[in-house]
Amino acid sequence: MRSSKHSDRAGATRAIRRARRVLRVEAAAVAALADRLDARFARAVDILARCVGKVVVTGVGKSGIICRKIAATLTSTGTPAIFLHAAEAAHGDAGVFTRGDAVIGVSSSGETEELLRVVPMIKRFGLPLIAMTGGPQSALARVADVVLDVSVAEEACPMQLAPTASTTATLALGDALAVALLEQKGFGPRDFAVLHPAGALGRRFLKVADLMHTGDAMPLVAVRAPFDELLLEITSKRLGVTGVLDGRRRLVGVITDGDLRRALERLNDIRSSTAADIMSRHPKTISASNVAEQAVAVMERHSITSLFILDEASRRPIGVIHLHDLLKAGVV
Repeated sequence: MRSSKHSDRAGATRAIRRARRVLRVEAAAVAALADRLDARFARAVDILARCVGKVVVTGVGKSGIICRKIAATLTSTGTPAIFLHAAEAAHGDAGVFTRGDAVIGVSSSGETEELLRVVPMIKRFGLPLIAMTGGPQSALARVADVVLDVSVAEEACPMQLAPTASTTATLALGDALAVALLEQKGFGPRDFAVLHPAGALGRRFLKVADLMHTGDAMPLVAVRAPFDELLLEITSKRLGVTGVLDGRRRLVGVITDGDLRRALERLNDIRSSTAADIMSRHPKTISASNVAEQAVAVMERHSITSLFILDEASRRPIGVIHLHDLLKAGVV
C-alpha cells in the first residue's frame, strides 16, 4: 500500500513538472513574438483596416483550427471574417473570395501544399495576402504581401512533433492583430455589445428605449384626475406608479404607492382629492437613448423604482421603465 501511494505521488509530481515545462515553453514562445514585432505587423494591420470586404483566414490541420479562432475573434471585434479550409478551396469553396477581400494564410512550415494551391486563386482576385508562418523564407512567405514570423525555438512536445508552442504563438499573434485592428478602427464597448446582444456586455448596453413601456401601457392621468381614477390607473397598469400630465400633456408629477401611503396620513379625506393633491412634483426622468445601466444608477441614487422617458422637445412622456424591467433583462 505504501509503495502504491508513493508511486501515485511520484506520478503526480512528474505530471506537474511536465505541465510547468509546457507552460514555460509556450510562454517563452509568445514573449519572443513580442520582441520580433516590427513594421510588417503594422502593415498587416493597415491592410486589414483598409479591407472593404471580408477577411478570409485559411489553413489546414492544426493551423486550420487556429484559423477558425482568428476569424471568430476578428468577426466579434468588428471585422467580418470567415474560415476557408484550404483543402476545400479547389473543390468550389474558393467561391468565397470576392473583390475587396483580404486573406490571412496560416502555415507553420510555409510549405503546406493545400494552402499553396490556393495562392493562384488569391492572386487572380488581386487580394492582399498576409502570411503567418514559422518559415519566413518558405514558399508561402515568398508570395505573400506581408510575412508575420511565428517561428518558435522549440515545441512544448518533447518529441518536437506535435504543434504546441507554434499554435499557441500563432493564436496569440492573431489576437494581437484583432486587438490592434479594433483600436485602429475605433471599435468600442458599445460596438462590441451590438455584436454580443445575448452576453453580459450586451445586456449592459441595452438602451432604455429597448425596455420601456409605451403607448397604452404607460400609466398616465390628468393633473385634475380624481382619486378613484388615478388609483385604477396605478392598479391596472401594474407598475406601482402613474405619471401626472398638465393640460398640454407634459409630465408635471408622479404618484407612486409611497405617495398614496403618505397622502393617507396627510389628507383628511383622500377619496375627495385629485392627482395634484397627491403627486410628487419634479419627477425624475431619463432619455430613451441612455443605456439601461444609467437608468439603474438614477434609480439607486434617488431610491426610486421607476422613471419616465420624455420627448426632449415637448416634455411629453413617451415611455416608462420600472426596476422590474431591468431585473428581467438581466441588467441588474
